[in-house]
Amino acid sequence: MPSRIMKLILSQLPIRSTIPQALVADPPSVSAFLSSLRDNPSRLRRARLAPQDAHFSYVTPLPLPFPYQIQLPEDDPKYVEQWLIDREPLSKVAGNLYSSEKRKQPAILIGLSETCLRDCLPHLDVGDAFTSLGTPRLVESEEEEYKSSSAACQDLIDILSGQHVVISEEQNFAPWSLRYSGHQFGSWAGQLGDGRAITVLVTPHPSDPGLSYELQLKGAGRTPYSRSADGLAVVRSSIREFLASEAMHALGIPTTRSLALISLPDVPVVREKMEYACVTTRVAPSFLRIGSFEAFNGPTHMMFFGGGQQKPDWDGLLKLAEYVSKDVLKLESFAKGEKWTKDLLYDVARRNGKMVAGWQAYGFMHGVINTDNVSLLGLTIDYGPYAFMDVFDPFHICNHTDEGGRYAYRYQPNMIVYAARALLNALAPLIGAESSGVKLAPGWASSASQEQIDEWSKLGVDGSSDEMERIVQEATSVEYGSLMRKRLGLYHPKPDDESGFSRPLLSMMQDQKLDFHRTFRVLSNFTLDTFNDSTKQSQFISRVLSTIAEPQMVDRMSAEKAWSGWLEKYAKRLEEEQAQGVEEEVRIKEMKNANPRFVLRQWVLEEVIKKVENDELAGRRVLAKVLHMACNPFESWGGEETEGVEGTEEQMDEEEKEERRYCGVGDKRWLGFQCSCSS
Repeated sequence: MPSRIMKLILSQLPIRSTIPQALVADPPSVSAFLSSLRDNPSRLRRARLAPQDAHFSYVTPLPLPFPYQIQLPEDDPKYVEQWLIDREPLSKVAGNLYSSEKRKQPAILIGLSETCLRDCLPHLDVGDAFTSLGTPRLVESEEEEYKSSSAACQDLIDILSGQHVVISEEQNFAPWSLRYSGHQFGSWAGQLGDGRAITVLVTPHPSDPGLSYELQLKGAGRTPYSRSADGLAVVRSSIREFLASEAMHALGIPTTRSLALISLPDVPVVREKMEYACVTTRVAPSFLRIGSFEAFNGPTHMMFFGGGQQKPDWDGLLKLAEYVSKDVLKLESFAKGEKWTKDLLYDVARRNGKMVAGWQAYGFMHGVINTDNVSLLGLTIDYGPYAFMDVFDPFHICNHTDEGGRYAYRYQPNMIVYAARALLNALAPLIGAESSGVKLAPGWASSASQEQIDEWSKLGVDGSSDEMERIVQEATSVEYGSLMRKRLGLYHPKPDDESGFSRPLLSMMQDQKLDFHRTFRVLSNFTLDTFNDSTKQSQFISRVLSTIAEPQMVDRMSAEKAWSGWLEKYAKRLEEEQAQGVEEEVRIKEMKNANPRFVLRQWVLEEVIKKVENDELAGRRVLAKVLHMACNPFESWGGEETEGVEGTEEQMDEEEKEERRYCGVGDKRWLGFQCSCSS
């Protein structure tokens, strides 16, 4: 393996793999996995019900259309196996790098995130990747021996497109896809798993060896959990996730990250229309989710596509809980040998309560908050039909598949509580057994009757439910209040902040059909001088009301009166803040650092997607520009200070004009646009 790749030190999950039972020992064996690739690859590529004690499957990327386009000769019954074998990564290129010449296909780097590279993988040599994209690199690598080169860039593309694969028999490392189950739209869905996601590498952060990052390819081909799907992703959905992940991070909302976008223009993908494949590299300390626990203790269920019935696996549940507590959440109680199962539940609940508060404060709508899409680390994960709020509507549904509005903006905190309850139900026997004094070790439930398991489960739920819900709700409330005070420039919390300021403000936005983010950005310029001068106050209110989506639907006089009353209370509060030492200039600056000028709106996403699809070279420039704006959303893009001043736009260069346009609300037909789950 080239030395630049070896800089990414490997590690793996110390839990059980689910490569075919006849081919694997326990613990999971990479040698057995490689043997199965050589001898029986179709078994690995087959969607199936995994053994109940399995946590993940070893599987390599294979970005090919499914059903596989195999021309079968009449006289060779083993031809299918050989066709797949020819495309599996069995040729060792160097060290631990494997590839297959039969699957080599054009792969084009169309996006690379500087912020993700800087934050998560500063030791990764990307060579001249930024030069090839036509964008300068802003932060130099910390490793002096790294030299910009086309070879390093090509290695990056080969691995992150699934052309080459890192496998180490010595370290027992191979790529994997996670097995998990979940509730989808409130109904139990049984086994789900990573149908199009494959973790290809794990590396410690160079400045914090206790923190590791997984690199996961999304859209890199079929896995054992793909069911009837192809495991591929398209340019459209990949761009949406790539940009959203970095935009959310820039807003301070916990999220998985995105490193790279690589298109595979020769791999056709059938969705609503014929498109072509694109692989996103996403990065996180862990991609485990609540559904990972449900796989070991969800409702007993029949799985029709694979046959058979899944039942709880108590040792698998314990093994996962111990791993999460020790290596993912790093619980102090677990490290000290104290009772820890409730702490696991409460920590996940707290993290997700804080996360959903960020969604609500910044008008983000996920669209599909199924329990398999809720991270144990409290990260926003699995970006599909998401949207950022345009005209404020608390009942807005961003996913047109969600006909009942289960995941509407207003109900997102409730759905996190629902997910936390699902986690509690999965963990309940462990919690109840530990509370009863049972030693949690392998075989802890092997001799327990069903009545005993039920008793532990009831004890676990009864003893944890109220506290768990309190923790979620408190974490959400405290974080939401803190974020809204930042957006309003209020430094000293008061009990009536929400009832007196943020809630009435949102009500005005709803009644007057105001743009959510532009309203907050305009408020960032409010001064006491503006309020004390009737002319300036009137001009300020007019500027706020200029964000009304449908002016003909709003009573202008009533709207002005409502704003005048709200601003009067707001000005008095700001005077109190000023008397407590908050300088107005500092407040305004920090409000602008809390209220984005640029928002990743649906119309911007659609424009970027179309430009990349129609002209990849020109589209890459636009993609890089929008990524840069999304990563720096609080900047005064497009000459913001002169916006609305007559004659100034004619003096702007084309880049500034483009920036200003991207900061606008766009064509009104995109307001409230709903995406599909395949987006």
